[in-house]
Amino acid sequence: MTDAEHPQKGSVSIRNTVRIVFSLLVLLVSLGLIYGGFQLAGLGGSKYYLIAGLAYLVLAGLFVARKRIALPFSVVIFVATLIWALCDVVHFSYWELLPRLVVPALILMVGLWVGAAMPGTAAAPRRAANGFGGAIFLALLATLVAAFFPHGTTLNPVAAAKDIKDAVASSNDEKAPENWEFYGRSASGTRFAPYSDITPENVKDLQVAWTYHTGRRTTGSAFGVDENTPLQIGNVLYTCTPENVVAAVDGDSGKELWKFDPHAKSEEHVTCRGVGYHDMDKDNSLSAVTKAAYATVQQCRQRILVSTIDARMFALDAHTGVPCEDFGEHGFIDLKKGMGPTEVSKRYHPTAVPVVMNHLAVVGGWVRDIVAGEPSGAVRAFDVLTGKIAWAWDIGAPEGADVSAPDHQFTLETPNVWTVPTFDKDLNLVYLPTGNGPPDYWAGDRSKIKEKYGSAIVAVDASTGKEKWTFQTVHHDVWDFDVPSQPVLYSMKNDKGEKTPVLIQTTKTGHIFVLDRRDGTPFTKVEERPVVTSPAAEGEHLSPTQPYSVGMPTIGVEPLSESAMWGVSMFDQLYCRIKFKDSVYVGPFTPPTEKPYIEWPSLLGGMNWGGISIDENTGMMFVNDMRMPLRMSLVTQENAKKFKVTTDEVPGFMGTIRPQIAGIYGGVKIDIMQSPLGVPCNTPPFGSMSGIDLNTQKLVWQVPLGTVQDTGPMGTKTHMQIPLGMPTLGGPTSTASGLVFFAGTQDYYLRAMDSKTGKEVWKARMPVGAVAAPLIYKSPKTGKQYVVISAGGASHSPDLGDYVIAYALPDSADKK
Repeated sequence: MTDAEHPQKGSVSIRNTVRIVFSLLVLLVSLGLIYGGFQLAGLGGSKYYLIAGLAYLVLAGLFVARKRIALPFSVVIFVATLIWALCDVVHFSYWELLPRLVVPALILMVGLWVGAAMPGTAAAPRRAANGFGGAIFLALLATLVAAFFPHGTTLNPVAAAKDIKDAVASSNDEKAPENWEFYGRSASGTRFAPYSDITPENVKDLQVAWTYHTGRRTTGSAFGVDENTPLQIGNVLYTCTPENVVAAVDGDSGKELWKFDPHAKSEEHVTCRGVGYHDMDKDNSLSAVTKAAYATVQQCRQRILVSTIDARMFALDAHTGVPCEDFGEHGFIDLKKGMGPTEVSKRYHPTAVPVVMNHLAVVGGWVRDIVAGEPSGAVRAFDVLTGKIAWAWDIGAPEGADVSAPDHQFTLETPNVWTVPTFDKDLNLVYLPTGNGPPDYWAGDRSKIKEKYGSAIVAVDASTGKEKWTFQTVHHDVWDFDVPSQPVLYSMKNDKGEKTPVLIQTTKTGHIFVLDRRDGTPFTKVEERPVVTSPAAEGEHLSPTQPYSVGMPTIGVEPLSESAMWGVSMFDQLYCRIKFKDSVYVGPFTPPTEKPYIEWPSLLGGMNWGGISIDENTGMMFVNDMRMPLRMSLVTQENAKKFKVTTDEVPGFMGTIRPQIAGIYGGVKIDIMQSPLGVPCNTPPFGSMSGIDLNTQKLVWQVPLGTVQDTGPMGTKTHMQIPLGMPTLGGPTSTASGLVFFAGTQDYYLRAMDSKTGKEVWKARMPVGAVAAPLIYKSPKTGKQYVVISAGGASHSPDLGDYVIAYALPDSADKK
C-alpha cells in the first residue's frame, strides 16, 4: 500500500460516517412523521405525513445499504411533496409553503450530496447531483433572505375614493381642538392629530427629544401592564402608571411638575389607560348657582380625574396634584359602594379612563365574570365637583330607584362596561360598549335582560342614564366576545349623499359595525346569518343566528382548516394539524363543549381594546388586530378538581382552568392553540394594520405588523427582524400629514406608516416594548410637534420599563 492510498481510505471513512449520520437523521424524521401521521390519518386528516414517513423510512434504509437508487428516490419524494404542498396550501403564500418544503428540501440537498459520494456513482450522475444540491442550497438561502421581507401585504388603491374632495367633504365639520383632552384626543375618539409638521418625507429625521421616568416598579414584585396614553393640556402632559401614580410633565422638556400616588393595590388587571380632565372655566353646563359658589375658589378649577385599581376615583388639582377637598371624602370616592361582593376590588374595579362629559364623569368597571352573584356591572355618572352620584345605568334597577341613597345596592352580575364609553355632546348621549353578565362561557340560565344588553352598544341619555337604544353585536355570547373598544363618532354620507352621524364599533369577532348614532340602526349593511348550534354544552341554548357586518371589511376572520395550520417546520405543523382534527370546530361561533373546541376569532380578538384612528381629512380608518386561536373546553365541577385553578391572564392560564361556576361546570380550560415551540398554529400574520376608506367602505391596504426580534420559539428572542406579523394591542394614531404611528407590537419599536399604502417609513428602537397608543401634540410654547409613547413593556414580556419617550424633529428639520 502506498502512502497516497491512506488519504483515500480516510476520505472513505468520513463519507461513510456522514452517510450513516444522515441515514439516522432521516430515520428519526421518518419515525416522527409515521407516529404523527398515523394519528392525523386516524382523525381523518391528511395522509401525506404517514406516506412521507414511510417513504423516508425506505430512503434511510437505501442509504444504509448504499443503494444507488437512493439518489433518484430522494428526488421522487421531494417532487411528490412539492406537488402535495402546492395542492394543500390555501393561498399559495410564502409562509404557507415554508414549513411544508424546507425540511424536505434540506433532506433532498444533503441526500444528493451524500448519494453523489457513494462508491460506484458514475461521474455524470455525481456532477448532476452535486449541481442540483448546490441549486437547492442557493434556493434555501434565498428563502432565508426572503423571510426578512414582508409577506401577505394587501394594496388595493382602487378601493380608495377617487375624488379626494368628496372624501374631505365627508369628514367632521367640528374644528379640531388644540389639546389632547380625551382618551382618543377629542370627544369623538378618532385619535387624529391635525398636524402636518412631521411628514412621510421628514419622519426619518425624528429623534428622542426627552425621556421621563415614571418610577413604576420594574423588578421584584413589579406587575401590571402600561397601557397609558397621556393627556395633553396646553404645555403639560398628564400620565399614569399601572398602579395609578399620576404625574404632570412639562411638554417641551419632560421635567416632572408634580406627582400623586394613591397607594392603590390590587392583584388583577393592574393597569391605567389614562386620566380624565375637567375645566370649570370652560364648562357651560354648570348652573349659575354653582358658578357663583366657585367664583372666588382658586384651587381645583381644572381637575384631573383618575380611577384606581382598588376601585376609588380621585380628583386632583391639575396645577399642583393636590386632591380636591370638595370632591367626595377629601378628594376621592369609593367606587365599590353598593356594587356587591367586591372583596377589596379583586372582583371589581375600573380599567378605563373616566369619561368627562360636561360636569359629570362616567365610570364603568371590570368584573371577574366567574360565578353567579358577581358584583354589579352598573355604569355610574358622578359630579366632577362634589363626587356625588348623578345617575346610574343599572338594567335590573326598579323604575325610580334612588341611586344616591346611602344604602342603595346595584343589581348583581349585570353586563359591565370595562372599556371606554363615548360622549356625544350634540345628541346628549353616552354610548356604552358592554360585556356580559357572568359567567362567560355557559349561559343556560341567563336572564332575558342580560341577554338583551350583553355584548352590545347601549345609548343612554347623558343627563339621566335612561336607555335610548341598544344594538347587540353578539347574541347569547358564550365566547367572551365583550365589546372591547371605545365607540368612535364620525360622519359619513349615505346613498343619497346625505351626511349622517355614525358610530363605528370594532369587535373581537373581526367585524366592524357602523350605526346611525341617533337611533342605533345599521348605517352599513348587517345581516342575521344562521350559525351552527350543536354540539352544545349540557343545559345550553344557543342563538340560531348572529349579526354579520357585511357592509364593512372584516379583519382576520377567514375560517380555519386543517390546511391552514402552521408551524416553523413540518413537525410542529403536523402537531397543529393533529390538534385541529382532534378539536371541535364548525366555523365562527363554534359552540363551547366539554370536548376541546377551537375559538376563532378568539376572546383575545380580532380587535381588542386599542380601537381605531380616523384621518378626518380623508376618511381613511386605521385598525390593528391580532389573530390567535384558542383551544378551549368546559370542565365539569367534578373534573375541575383535577386541575390547578387560576384567574391569571394570558399566558398565565395555559395548562390550568379558570373557574366558571355555571350549570354542571366548574371551570373552563383555555389554551393558546400553539405548537410545543410556543408558535401559534394559524398561518401568519398573527397581527396586522389595515387601512379602510370610509367613503367606499373598502379595504385599501393591509400589512403585517411586528417582527420576531424580541420573541421567538419557546420564549427565546431570535434577535432577527423577520416581519412575521405579531399579535398587537394598543391602537394607532394618525396625522393630517399622512402618517400612522403605532407601537403595540411584540418587538420594541415605535413605527410610522404611510397612511396611503401602509408602507413603513420610519421606526425607532425603544428600551422595552409598548402597548399604549401614541400621543401627538404641538407645543403652544415652542410650536414643536411631538410624538409621545408610554413604554412600559410589550404585552406579557418579561422586559419592563418606566419610560415616557417624546420624539421630535431636530430644530434644523423643523425649519425646512
